[in-house]
Amino acid sequence: MIKIEHLRKEYPGTIPLKDVSVEIRDGDVISVIGPSGTGKSTLLRCINQLEKPTSGRVWVNDEEITAPGCDITRVRQKMGMVFQSFNLFGHMTVIENIMLSPVKLQGASRQAAYDRGMELLRMVGLGEKAMSYPDELSGGQKQRAAIARTLAMDPDIILLDEPTSALDPTMVGEVQAVIRELAKSGKTMMIVTHEMNFARAISNRVFYMDEGGIYEEGTPEQIFEDPQREKTRRFIRRLKVLEILIRSGDFDFPGAYGEIQRYCLRNQVPFRMMQHIQLAFEELVQQTLFPGEASPDIEVGVEYSEADESCTMTVRSGGPSRNPLDRQEDLSLSVLKSAAAQASYEWREGEERPNRIVLRIAP
Repeated sequence: MIKIEHLRKEYPGTIPLKDVSVEIRDGDVISVIGPSGTGKSTLLRCINQLEKPTSGRVWVNDEEITAPGCDITRVRQKMGMVFQSFNLFGHMTVIENIMLSPVKLQGASRQAAYDRGMELLRMVGLGEKAMSYPDELSGGQKQRAAIARTLAMDPDIILLDEPTSALDPTMVGEVQAVIRELAKSGKTMMIVTHEMNFARAISNRVFYMDEGGIYEEGTPEQIFEDPQREKTRRFIRRLKVLEILIRSGDFDFPGAYGEIQRYCLRNQVPFRMMQHIQLAFEELVQQTLFPGEASPDIEVGVEYSEADESCTMTVRSGGPSRNPLDRQEDLSLSVLKSAAAQASYEWREGEERPNRIVLRIAP
């Protein structure tokens, strides 16, 4: 379906894609993951020629679309794109947005385009919003309308560039549900996403991008459970284990709470458990261990297991032996015990941070 050879894209001062060669088969559902700035969105935009590659070649259905004279407008009619920012026309109703391309580009009658548009809107749960304008929709509804608009052209290939990144977390699920159903249709799909559980559930292949290309690829099980290369392993570990290192008296605690929230949302940690993680961090680390330390040396690790919905927080600190769990009962300790189902302290002589506290966070 899609063949890429030695694709390279340069911008002034940066080269997001150095050398990408890969084949994408009919019916593949591919999630493209990796750190920010590693060329994920650039790869999609080069595939549909929204960005002109600096060098390299791309074929779609045995036609080289990077060749001079290729009618890319015609090719794009079979290659839909869903953007982060919806790109709906604000002066048109939802159904008019969906009808526009079939009428203008494919010569469909307005009645046929309307009938198909309504069918697609019902499919994405927006049948009653057909006559609404985009600014009357929520972010999730706008993205579902944008997906319906893409499907109106009946593309063989669908490229989705971080389709949930601009949404409020409460709206992510509704868009993911539509994409999950779409993935069952047999269409070829590439999805740039930061939602790892979603990537794992929806894909048959995963591309991890780094170092200017596809650093590692494999099945979701291979990439998320047994990555073979070092940068992939480090990236996957960061997804599973949140690590916070406190070594300054000016440490950014509000930023740390934001990290905890993003970790919990990314790993679908239940909301109440997320509150308990933040509460345990506040009472144990910010209120108990941190105060009075001129040169703090505290390492916090949070690991959530989706398999049994358990969460462990491990806090290691330097300095002399001190067990905050062995104090007289006070307010901080009472609050900490409400957030942790179990708590233990251990002194590990000879380690860099010998004070070790392990909390099993309450569900």
